[in-house]
Amino acid sequence: MNEDIRIHSWHCSYYLDTSKQWVSGRLSLTPVAIRFTADKTGELLVNFHLSSISEIKKESSNLIFSSLTILEKNTKHWFSSLQPSRNVVFNILEHFWREQLLSSQGAGAEAAALQSTKGKELTGLLTGSQKRLEDTAKVLHYQGEQFDNIMKGLNKIEGDMDVADRLLTELESPSWWPFSSKLWKAPLETKPKETATVSDSKNQEGILIRIPVIITHRTDSNVKPGKLTLFASGLEISDCNSQVIHRFETKDVDDIRVHTPYEISVRQRFIGKPDTSYRLLSAKMPEAIPILEMQFSKKIQFLEDALGFVGARKSPQVDLGTSIWQAATGLLGGVVQPGSPVGGREGMDNDQVQLEKQEKISQEEAKELKQILKKLKGLALETEAELERQDEALDCITTSVDRATLNIDKQNRRIKKLT
Repeated sequence: MNEDIRIHSWHCSYYLDTSKQWVSGRLSLTPVAIRFTADKTGELLVNFHLSSISEIKKESSNLIFSSLTILEKNTKHWFSSLQPSRNVVFNILEHFWREQLLSSQGAGAEAAALQSTKGKELTGLLTGSQKRLEDTAKVLHYQGEQFDNIMKGLNKIEGDMDVADRLLTELESPSWWPFSSKLWKAPLETKPKETATVSDSKNQEGILIRIPVIITHRTDSNVKPGKLTLFASGLEISDCNSQVIHRFETKDVDDIRVHTPYEISVRQRFIGKPDTSYRLLSAKMPEAIPILEMQFSKKIQFLEDALGFVGARKSPQVDLGTSIWQAATGLLGGVVQPGSPVGGREGMDNDQVQLEKQEKISQEEAKELKQILKKLKGLALETEAELERQDEALDCITTSVDRATLNIDKQNRRIKKLT
């Protein structure tokens, strides 16, 4: 992902120690760095990595002005006149700073990643695919439960229609009427009903993902830290104490806008009263956006600043086959003829030898890849079986709906005759 993406920026003043004065400008936050640019000169006065920050505090300058201080190595940076407020800027900066320290994308992890082999790269790709397939299976399982509930409701409607049929028969031919045909009527035949199993796991709904977020509601100054939890049935926004602020069911969400790879807004429209809308900012948002895109494919909208994220996220999947083929080629080259190279080593220089070593996969990595592929195969088979079951459930639902419609029309005509 592009590290120059601007997550947020605020107008503020920065204390320039060399000239002993406050300089007006804009404080910007990127996924990995904090920058300050002066308004008049356009000069970049501050630019340092989030991982180099030791402390972020709220302080006062000259005992009057509320300020925000950032301790970077042995240098203390002072920012004041923060808009919309100091608390807003502090919450957002502290969130991304803490997530950067906890993230595996730190400086040490990046250095180790440079030395990763092709096998580790493949393992990471397959692990990501496995997680995505597991999330899809959870959503599919919840969809199956919804079908089961629909079938249960249709069976109840059909039972109610049987009761209505008996009552209407009683009204059409009362027992006290001497010419009643009730005595000569045969008992009603019981109609076969499609049975559907209803899962008991409804109350134990699985969590797809939970990430820390910065919540903005209505005004920019109303900002506080919290959590975003994605379920198969919707999403939930809660505060730091896990107290639910708002829960959106899937049907309640009208649109989701992806402003940047790190910021989204969720809205539910109402007629005659204000819409319910929340703006969520998180360093972990790139992990949640693919799940939101899968759940709300017709309601999610990527704005201009987020379109680059979509292309960057899809490009590795396009090259997945090429990467696997290249790694497999290196593995075959090392296993089939370990003693003699395919094209001879006379004209091969040191760079090519090093590249060939990086292309090979160790036995441990091959075993790990085999285990992941087995899990992917099992998930795929379970998904296929669930889809077949849901196809049968849809056929039963269609038949039950048609039969219920005919029965309702029939009973309506009988009621009209009585009135």
